[in-house]
Formats: sequence, C-alpha cells, structure tokens
Amino acid sequence: MRGAAFVNGTIGPLDTAAIPILDHGFMYGEGVYEVLRTYDGEPFLYDPHIARLRRSAAAIHLDLPFDDAALRSWVDRTSEAAGLEGDTYIRILTTRGIGDLSYDVRATPAPSIVIVVKPQPPPDPRLRNDGIAIALVPILRNHPGSVNPMIKSNNLLNNALAMQEAHRRGAEEALMCNYRGELSECSQSNIFLIRGGMALTPRSTAGLLEGITRAFLFQVGQDVGVKVEEATLTPADLDTADEVFITSTTREISPVVRIDDRVIGSGRPGEVTLRLWEAYHRRALEMTSLAGTARKLGRD
Repeated sequence: MRGAAFVNGTIGPLDTAAIPILDHGFMYGEGVYEVLRTYDGEPFLYDPHIARLRRSAAAIHLDLPFDDAALRSWVDRTSEAAGLEGDTYIRILTTRGIGDLSYDVRATPAPSIVIVVKPQPPPDPRLRNDGIAIALVPILRNHPGSVNPMIKSNNLLNNALAMQEAHRRGAEEALMCNYRGELSECSQSNIFLIRGGMALTPRSTAGLLEGITRAFLFQVGQDVGVKVEEATLTPADLDTADEVFITSTTREISPVVRIDDRVIGSGRPGEVTLRLWEAYHRRALEMTSLAGTARKLGRD
C-alpha cells in the first residue's frame, strides 16, 4: 500500500504503521477525525477541516495539545515522506490516547495523533457519464442526544451498518433518515435534491454532519446562479426530485440516477448537477493554486 503514516511523532510506511491496543480509540472508539484531499499538491479547504476537527474534539472533551502550525508541519512532513505523485488523500485522527481500561479520562493523559497520506484516485468517468445508485436504508442516523452526528467521530458503526445494507442492495451509498423520518444524510456524504432549478439539502437540525464540501456548494451555487438552500426533506421528496447528487471531500459531487426502484429524472446525470460539478472543480483549482502560491511566498 503506497503512502505514509505519522503515529505520535514517528513517520513510516503506511502498511506497517501501528498503534498500541490500549489506545482508547481502538478500545472504545474515543476519537475524532478529518479527511482532506489535495489538488495540485495543496490540501483543499484545510482551515475549515481543522476548525471542525477542533470542534469535534471539544464536543467529546478531548484536549488537543498542539497548535495549528504544528499540525500542519506534521501533515506536510508525512506528505513529503509519502513521496506520491498526483493528488493525495489525507486522514487526520486523534484519540483519547493510551491508558488503562477505564472511562476515566485521567487514565489517558496524552492524546494520540495519527496522519495517513495515500493516493487519491481521480474521479471515475463513469460518475459523470452514468451516475450512481444509492439505497434508502432502514438504519436511522444517530439521535443527536446519543452520539451527535455533528461530531466527526472515529466510532463509525452506525455508518458502517448503513453502508453494508446498501451494498447488499447493490447500491454505492446509503441514505439515512433521522428519528423523525426526515432525510438526514448518507453514510459518507451529504445529499442534495434539485427541484425547479434549486438545490435543496437537509437542514443541520435533521441530525447530520455539516460537510465541508456541503458548505462549499452554497458558494459554488452562487457562482453559477443556482440557489442552494436548506430544507426539511422526507422520502416523499425523492419522488419529485428532478436531479439528486451527493457530496463529500473524496467523492466531490456524484450524480445519483437511481434510489432503490426510483429512477431520478431522465435516469442520467442532470444538467444542474454537472454545472455545479464543473464550477466546483474550477473554484477548487483556483483556490488551491492561490493557497500554494501564498505558502511558497511565505517560505521565501
């Protein structure tokens, strides 16, 4: 497996990286993470991702004993060690740390920090040409009073069970409802419906992770004259959608042409979805180019 991993200060090959079994991230799932990707070697939307990492950590009362500059230097060093050409996938995880088997946070005085860098493959042309099928699964998204979906938690059992159900149905992603029966989000992405030329996405109060790409789509929509709004959506709204797409850091924008037995629109990726996708790429490349130039000037 190509890539590199940073584990508590040590950088080495990805396929041999390890963490002690007494780490509470392994034992109890106590930890949070972020996933980024690069364009032309520059992490995209890095600052919003790290801000969300800190919000997630604060939500589980996990103190992070490093500043943003130190974290960025670890990311850069790990990326250099990976020695990869082309775009990369970056996963940053922090856990409660290593200690005795106890829920008492005093048992783990030092958090663990792991950074994974591996290749990020380019988008499959099939997505743009054919779109994907997803499944509306019966597994509900976590109740905000339980493990709040606003926390990007390392504990992904809810998501994994939903995705396994989708795979059993021959779908590529799982769409979940909340406890009120409203559409919430997918197992690894946010969902948007196009209706009357407007892009609608479930409200944050539907119990979902506010995706960084999801937020970026509000800006992209303004660029191309597509109104993007939050709305309370239910499964019945899928029947009246002209187009559907999902968003995430690694998927970018994936057109959805079928949900279970529902064919969406013409059964092909829609015009509005593709327009947003093109604008997304244009802005992503512009922003990472500017960020890379600014960082180079700062070093010089």
